[in-house]
Amino acid sequence: KHKIVAKRGAHFTVMVVGESGLGKTTLVNTLFATELYSPKNYSRRHLKQLDKLTEVEIIKTELEEKQFKVKLTVIDMPGFGDYVNNRNSWVPIIDFEQQPQRANKSDLRVHACLYFIRPTCYTFKPLDIEVMKRLGTRVNLSPIVAKADTLMQVDLAVFKQRVSPFLSSAEKK
Repeated sequence: KHKIVAKRGAHFTVMVVGESGLGKTTLVNTLFATELYSPKNYSRRHLKQLDKLTEVEIIKTELEEKQFKVKLTVIDMPGFGDYVNNRNSWVPIIDFEQQPQRANKSDLRVHACLYFIRPTCYTFKPLDIEVMKRLGTRVNLSPIVAKADTLMQVDLAVFKQRVSPFLSSAEKK
């Protein structure tokens, strides 16, 4: 069986969700030791503010190491949480995950969702709680404290302490 898998390769689909500027692109590029995302041009960023939509951006590539191929699909959600009114910004994420017409497309089942949380002195934002509750029932969800390396150890410990009760209660449900 190992030879069959090695010959065909593996498929891995990861979804990255979080506000702009939290390091999603950097983490994905570093994690897979390649430049999946090209550097973004922020000169037209103000025009996106008029759209107020969360987009679905699918990036596919094939990685190979020691003659083992991985067909990697990264699903990004640019525009998520970037606006003052984020009331329904999570809807395209859940809709994408529920796709009924998957037979027409290649397999886009999400194996893991990396959810980037902006570290604040408080706790999760209501948007974070809502999206994580909805996504957590559908995919393997990994909350990531974005840019944690820029926080002082004390601040990071306080943030983790405030967030832990929510994560443990969500895990039990």
